[in-house]
Amino acid sequence: MSDRLQELTDAGVSIWLDDLSRERIETGNLADLVKEKSVVGVTTNPTIFASAIADGERYDDQVRKLVSEGADVTKVIFELTTEDVRNACDVLAPVADGSPSDGRVSIEVEPDLANDTEGTVASARALWKAVDRPNALIKIPATREGLPAITTAISEGISVNVTLIFSEARYREVMDAYLTGLEQARDAGRDLSSIQSVASFFVSRVDTEVDKRLEGIAREGQSEIALALRGKAAVANALVAYGAFEEVFGSQRWRDLEAAGARRQRPLWASTGVKNPDYDDTMYVRDLVVPETVNTMPEKTLEAFADHGEVLGDVVTGKAGEGSALLERLREVGVDFDDVMLVLETEGVDKFKKSWQELVETVQGQMDKAA
Repeated sequence: MSDRLQELTDAGVSIWLDDLSRERIETGNLADLVKEKSVVGVTTNPTIFASAIADGERYDDQVRKLVSEGADVTKVIFELTTEDVRNACDVLAPVADGSPSDGRVSIEVEPDLANDTEGTVASARALWKAVDRPNALIKIPATREGLPAITTAISEGISVNVTLIFSEARYREVMDAYLTGLEQARDAGRDLSSIQSVASFFVSRVDTEVDKRLEGIAREGQSEIALALRGKAAVANALVAYGAFEEVFGSQRWRDLEAAGARRQRPLWASTGVKNPDYDDTMYVRDLVVPETVNTMPEKTLEAFADHGEVLGDVVTGKAGEGSALLERLREVGVDFDDVMLVLETEGVDKFKKSWQELVETVQGQMDKAA
């Protein structure tokens, strides 16, 4: 067991792997990561599945069988991905049995439905039924149309990983959607303790966009001030978001639900792989340590933290004011942070849909070979 990863776990951070493949499951690699690297959950997305399917022969027999049965590409994707998630849920089942909130495996609704409330709900229901594991999470994007879908899914007892959250304002809407769903579930007589949720707040993409703007401002003559702010926006934005979490889950509305058996919707720090090689490759883990949160990491980040990561204690609680002050400094030098959030949300949905198309093309290629 990595001492540094164990220390991170002891600080209250749940380590989830942002990757999944049939090879990881069947070779025992995923089980080994649970035993040796403190991994207690898994997140997936279409790009991850596309890579796994393109690189592995372990899907070939199932693809051939489905093609022989006349399945179209959407059906093949559904069957391949739900089987992987179902089997990963079984690997993580011992973790889930010993934890009120870990041992979870996430699978996304069809990204093309990101702006379709009813379509998202239908996709969530189908995935939940097909995976048929209590430790599954259905990923629903935090689009305007996704918010009511989150409420409906939660009200029906479907556990949800809300994805693509960038701004504090949208995060507050996500938490409201979750609490509303719990209230509806309670009123329908459902067991609230069986409903799980995390809210995936994206990190590194914020620095990528803000740094680009700061470098543009620097070229216009304010180099010293602007360049000194690079690499700081993402964590500041996350600190502000956590302040919103503290407020909402400290409210009387939440206490009433908690008394009825509800569980908190934990913040999940997503997109924590560092994209700028000039930055510390563990910064989005080290600088976001706080109890009762999840950090979902690509394996490269997991290995980096195991090798040289630092746990400096709780560096988030009560720091929302510091985050707000940093964001205000960005505005003062000319960064339109509201526009940053708008761009990231728009690009996030576009990338979400493009990753689905990449998966469709990959699977169609495998189907053509099988045919």
